[in-house]
Amino acid sequence: MDDIDRSILYLLQRNARGTTAEEMADKTGVSASTIRNRIDRLEDDGIIKGYHPEINYEEVNLPLQMTFVISAKPTRLPEFSEQIRQIHGVIDVREILTGRRNIHVDVVGTSIAAITRITDAIHELGIETESSEMIRRRHVQPFNHFFLQGAEDMDARAADSDDEVSPSE
Repeated sequence: MDDIDRSILYLLQRNARGTTAEEMADKTGVSASTIRNRIDRLEDDGIIKGYHPEINYEEVNLPLQMTFVISAKPTRLPEFSEQIRQIHGVIDVREILTGRRNIHVDVVGTSIAAITRITDAIHELGIETESSEMIRRRHVQPFNHFFLQGAEDMDARAADSDDEVSPSE
């Protein structure tokens, strides 16, 4: 993994669908065929696992978004994770490495009745819900370690131009 690979990951995280290999090539200083070959390798190596849309659930009539924090025996995490993912309305399951609150489950629904149905289905598995929170908004951003080559220089130039004072001031 070198700076070009990290730059590719950064650019894909920012806008995988709207950024072409040619645009990535221009920003990284390599050819478009090199970009395509490296993306293929990153996919083959399991570093890039897929390309997923970010959905505004409220706009598709799923206005209620909840996170359930669950406690389960660590030895049963994979089993419970699989069972929870089968519940209609579950959109994300995260298995937590440490602590008692070791499964976080994101769900969506159209009504309180839909959320209650999901809650009941989780309880029927025999696991304890520690808390549930309604999600207001989710913000996703690229991991800042995956950087675009030369981005530091571009950021510094942009900051310098913002600091400039026009003659009329």
